[in-house]
Amino acid sequence: MAVLSISNAHLAYGHVALLDGANFSLETGERVGLIGRNGTGKSSLLKILAQIDKLDDGLLQLQQGLTSVYVPQEPALRPEASIFDVVSEGVAEAKALRERYERYDPEDDLEWVQERIEHIGGWTWEQRVDETLQRLNLDGSRIVGSLSGGLKKRVALARALVAQPDVLLLDEPTNHLDLDAITWLEELLNNFKGSLLLITHDRSFLDNVTNRIVELDRGQLRGYPGNFAAFTAAKAYELENEALFNARFDKILAQEEIWIRKGVEARRTRSVARIQRLETMRLAHAARRDVQGKVKLDIDTGGASGKIVAELDSVSKSFGGRTIVRDFTATILRGDKVGLVGANGAGKTTLLKMILGQLAPDSGTVQMGSKINVAYFDQMRDVLDLDATLADTISPGSEWIEIGSQRKHVKSYLGDFLFSPARANSPVKSLSGGERNRLLLARLFARPANVLVLDEPTNDLDIETLELLEELLADYDGTVFLVSHDRRFLDNVVTSTIVNEGDGRWREYEGGVQDWLVQSKRAAALKAKQEASAPASAAAAAPAPAAAPVVSPDALVVSKPRKLSYKEQRELDELPAKVAALEAEQVQLNALLNGTELYTQGAARIAEVTERAGQLDDELLALMERWETLDAK
Repeated sequence: MAVLSISNAHLAYGHVALLDGANFSLETGERVGLIGRNGTGKSSLLKILAQIDKLDDGLLQLQQGLTSVYVPQEPALRPEASIFDVVSEGVAEAKALRERYERYDPEDDLEWVQERIEHIGGWTWEQRVDETLQRLNLDGSRIVGSLSGGLKKRVALARALVAQPDVLLLDEPTNHLDLDAITWLEELLNNFKGSLLLITHDRSFLDNVTNRIVELDRGQLRGYPGNFAAFTAAKAYELENEALFNARFDKILAQEEIWIRKGVEARRTRSVARIQRLETMRLAHAARRDVQGKVKLDIDTGGASGKIVAELDSVSKSFGGRTIVRDFTATILRGDKVGLVGANGAGKTTLLKMILGQLAPDSGTVQMGSKINVAYFDQMRDVLDLDATLADTISPGSEWIEIGSQRKHVKSYLGDFLFSPARANSPVKSLSGGERNRLLLARLFARPANVLVLDEPTNDLDIETLELLEELLADYDGTVFLVSHDRRFLDNVVTSTIVNEGDGRWREYEGGVQDWLVQSKRAAALKAKQEASAPASAAAAAPAPAAAPVVSPDALVVSKPRKLSYKEQRELDELPAKVAALEAEQVQLNALLNGTELYTQGAARIAEVTERAGQLDDELLALMERWETLDAK
């Protein structure tokens, strides 16, 4: 049953139709991800459903008595208030009614007030707030103005959840959240009993939270069952069919245009019908909204750097008595693509500045490579002049731009990043958040660099641009340092991941986020098993006290490790292939579990795949333990 819906909805800004006769409904208990290109009107639609803005035309219908809460990208919170007071705003009605009841005014209808308080759970609103703060790990006494961006987003979510709404509307909820907080939010939303509609470009988040994807594309809302992985396959098939239909249509239209120019006998019925058909085709072609083009990305690497970009040996750094980096050693080579992962405030930027030689360590050494030319994404974001034009931002004082051996007009270059020539002289402040990030990428890639430092480049970028940026960075010959909380983006780009493990300790893992999680999980399980067995082994091995035997000097010979038997050596040689096979099977099963096809194959098949996925972890752990045992011999 639909809790809210829009029918034949129209909304336009200027000459651009954001909604063009669109239809949409949100069912009870659904978790819907709303996606689409930057500037297509996703946030505007969310505000309409939250009854903040109105449609130009069309019908918005809400279930009677429906309660909904909208959390924008940048929530407005009172900076001087405590967290408890801000979260309590979510139960403002209950709070006001109870105060009204306790004040006792003879003219009040106390019977109605009492019934309403009981209906909305107003007698225990303080307990609801305390429980919500506890679930979200928030200290109610802290002042909001002193919080980080991630904690402010958490407070806004607490204010929404304490209201216990029927519908939760979230605009980019993962912005400013670190990986742990994003995982926490996934669990929170999966346990939410109401209906959910959210906007996000985090593909892993969409896969883990949503059960339907709705795309806002050229004024229409199209729904796709399943998560983002299922949407990707369905959309590719749909776009292929659309392209074939449009190609056939355009071919026939071109033939008819040639025919009309040769002259026709207008008095013949067949010719009149053909002319009318041509007019209809012309109107259909004019009204057609083609798929927006893709961003064309290219980087000028300039000259290659030396083979070694940076070499760090036991570096440490502290600020105000707190150790940010403790005894870290690493070697970064040309062509490495390194991801940095850690909680907000863990010190990712500090470590990055030491790697690049911009900050001296308190102890240890940093050896920089030769011929290094760095382009820094976050640095350019800070100096973006909102009053400058797009053209001046890319190429100040010149209409031309040099990219490697190519010379391009600035308007043509902006066109590669989906900015029309008419917007070249528009001020930067007229752009949306996603468009500003796209402009920054255009500026970044216009400069020759063999080392790219990208600090949260994925914020506000649409999914198609993210995928193109991934391809570009994967093919980039230079070195990349990437700070991001987008797990899918990191997995698709980086070759190694430097992770903060607490207390200023950083460790480098091969591969992306998923590789790090698998490796750290196995290491933790192995350590726990060893610690559990250690006391028992020590007790069993402890001999009764005995007199020390007299040993001659000739007997003091250092024992050598026992040589592996033929059978053991063969087993050791076969272990890497067995581990690789199990890991490949694990990837396939995870893809099945995260997709939609499996859930159409019946309960028995679902149970079989789920059980096998659980067995794989135990089998892999056993193989890794055996590998370590044989390797130690």
